[in-house]
Amino acid sequence: MNTHQNKVVEFEDLGIKEYQPSWDYQEKLMKDIIDTKIKNRDLPAEEHSTTPNHFLLVEHPHVYTLGKSGHEENMLAGIDKLKEIDATFVKVNRGGDITYHGYGQIVGYPILDLENFFTDIHKYMRNLEEVIIRTIAEYGLKGERSPGETGVWLDVGKPYARKICAMGVKASRWVTLHGFALNVNTDMRYFEYIIPCGIKDKQVTSLKRELERDLTPEEMEDIKAKIRKHFTDVFEAELVTKA
Repeated sequence: MNTHQNKVVEFEDLGIKEYQPSWDYQEKLMKDIIDTKIKNRDLPAEEHSTTPNHFLLVEHPHVYTLGKSGHEENMLAGIDKLKEIDATFVKVNRGGDITYHGYGQIVGYPILDLENFFTDIHKYMRNLEEVIIRTIAEYGLKGERSPGETGVWLDVGKPYARKICAMGVKASRWVTLHGFALNVNTDMRYFEYIIPCGIKDKQVTSLKRELERDLTPEEMEDIKAKIRKHFTDVFEAELVTKA
């Protein structure tokens, strides 16, 4: 356990950014944290450096990502169709199957040293879900967990159950990577080209679809602010914006 727990989390809004450079940036932040942890192993406890934590929000241009345990057959579009719909396809090292990222979707990447918080991946996933459940509750939506399926859902247990937020994470030496994707103004037609998360009999949805209206750019910013607030509360963290 980290003897110098640091619950300060540096927040960064990357705006609109391609998937690959965003992933590379996450990997760099993760490596820096792990390097610090490795150095600490050889030092007496009183000389340990604190490890930083990061939380990124970003919007990606159209991209499909396939987790390491995923199945390529859940990608229904071929190369020509991907070109036609201006989308890319990337294999990634997170858990989970295939998912879509695109404009109008708020993607969150916490790169946390869980030894600063708690060493429990299951609790981490439930906390991430809780952040989104609290956020969409402010728009009158009752987010729920679906047993055995990560993410945040609406109307669990009913024939029209649908996922509004997908999640997939990786952890190495208790440092987290990847995160969640909340559909806000997302163009839901892009989900027609995949079997989302490999689940055939469930639908996906968005705030736009549920509220039956587009959310304004100001509302998008407001949702991000709500996510930050609930992240701070759920993780008992202090969020500071990167200078």
